[in-house]
Amino acid sequence: MKKKTNFGWVVKIVLISVAASTIFTLATKGALDNTGYIAALAVLMLFIILGVVFDIISIAVTAATEAPFHSMAAHHQRGALESMRLIRNADKVVSICSDVVGDVSGIISGATAALIAARLASSLNAAGLLFPLLISGAVTGLTVGGKAAGKAFAFNNSTGIVLKVGKLINFVRPISNRKK
Repeated sequence: MKKKTNFGWVVKIVLISVAASTIFTLATKGALDNTGYIAALAVLMLFIILGVVFDIISIAVTAATEAPFHSMAAHHQRGALESMRLIRNADKVVSICSDVVGDVSGIISGATAALIAARLASSLNAAGLLFPLLISGAVTGLTVGGKAAGKAFAFNNSTGIVLKVGKLINFVRPISNRKK
């Protein structure tokens, strides 16, 4: 059974992407204004790790099957119902994890790397492509390498990863419900 493209979902995901990009950009700009190289590198690493982790979640949700979670849910294991919901909505989870968080993290990490390279070149009075090439190469290597390792990990541990995400959702949901 093929699912039709839901135009409402597409519009919603575009709006979520714009909001996430805006929030990430403002947070990054705020964190990087008047900070040193170590803080800037920490922010850069945070976005690289965020992209890799959400890519792992995306792969795990698409690789996992519902069957093990039925037994867990029957035994009232925390996060099992949420895990089944994630798997049933894998297309939306992948859009959020890979497209929104993953892609926006990649864009922000690239912009952050460019900012670090420009600051470094300026502070050393160095012109040319050396710093941008070295930094963008390192960021690309860390991102692609992290995602490659993460994919293998996600395929081999999909049930455990999805269950951990399900448990996190189960934990966070009551907190968010209390605020309403």
